[in-house]
Amino acid sequence: MGAGGRMSAPAAAAIDHREKSVSRVPSAKPPFSLGDLKKAIPPHCFRRSLARSFSYVVFDLAVVSLLYYIAAAYFPLLPPPLRCAAWPLYWTLQGCVATGVWVIAHECGHHAFSDYQWVDDTVGLVLHSLLLVPYFSWKYSHRRHHSNTGSLDRDEVFVPKPKSEIAWFSKYLNNPPGRVATLVVTLTLGWPLYLAFNVSGRPYDRFACHYDPYGPIYNDRERLQILISDVGVIAALCALYAAAAANGVIWVVCIYGVPLMIVNGFLVLITYLQHTHPALPHYDSSEWDWLRGALATVDRDYGILNKVFHNITDTHVAHHLFSTMPHYNAMEATRAIKPILGEYYQFDGMPFYKAMWREAKECLYVEADEPGKGVYWYKNKF
Repeated sequence: MGAGGRMSAPAAAAIDHREKSVSRVPSAKPPFSLGDLKKAIPPHCFRRSLARSFSYVVFDLAVVSLLYYIAAAYFPLLPPPLRCAAWPLYWTLQGCVATGVWVIAHECGHHAFSDYQWVDDTVGLVLHSLLLVPYFSWKYSHRRHHSNTGSLDRDEVFVPKPKSEIAWFSKYLNNPPGRVATLVVTLTLGWPLYLAFNVSGRPYDRFACHYDPYGPIYNDRERLQILISDVGVIAALCALYAAAAANGVIWVVCIYGVPLMIVNGFLVLITYLQHTHPALPHYDSSEWDWLRGALATVDRDYGILNKVFHNITDTHVAHHLFSTMPHYNAMEATRAIKPILGEYYQFDGMPFYKAMWREAKECLYVEADEPGKGVYWYKNKF
């Protein structure tokens, strides 16, 4: 556990997380380069297989379809007590599998799905639109996140604030009821608020919205594709409207709406935990460089969900270093680079629900250890 990659995940999970997981990773410029890391990875890890990538799409959509069929065909036949128990099980399973679909669309946005950009964009547009995500809009803002990870000045999302910029009411939420309320709002409304109002995103000089082709997030070359993303989301909403007209709003909420909320909650949680940890530094413009920023991430352990989520959870460090690498090779690549990364590699095997609570308690704002220094660390004392 903690920095260094010196232990395997099982060994790490067996020790006291509270003592070990907060050991800070180094913030100085690393003694290795991106080229050194790439040489350590077997060349086949960078090869994208169209057939293999599509196999994950087919499998995930088959499971989604099977779960839908079971719920639609058989749940109405169950007696009320069993029906009340069956729906939460369906919501949980469908939400988890659909999160895997979301991750595959994310791969498309990184051109990690195939060697053909048009294939990646077509698959990504369809899959993300089905989940009400504006594909190209998110693709471009997420690309800028990867270009500026760990930068307090230019990163796109979950940018921590210094103490002086924390809202006045934050100290009143620094207690168990306040943390519960904050987490509930973040996990339920965080994703739509980010897309619509850029909440938790980097500040712009005017209103920023992922649905606005002329917003400050995008340049002139990207605006047509932002419109295409909007059309994709509108088409999905029209299909949902037709389904609601035919089957009722409650039916659509149960079949689609609640699983989508679980997808959105996992998306926010995964992203939050990948970039929020007491051991991780952030940098201002005087210290930031791309490699140190990319290393300011942490691999997490979600148990069996690691596989369901296509290992986006426990190979995130490698993903930030080599984002065009397909997910099915990321575990091998992670094992290859850990000896070189040494203490710069951060893995936390704490169960994600416990980690969520700890980070909400410990990671309130960032502050430099010494005034004038450009390296910032999470603090929790007001």
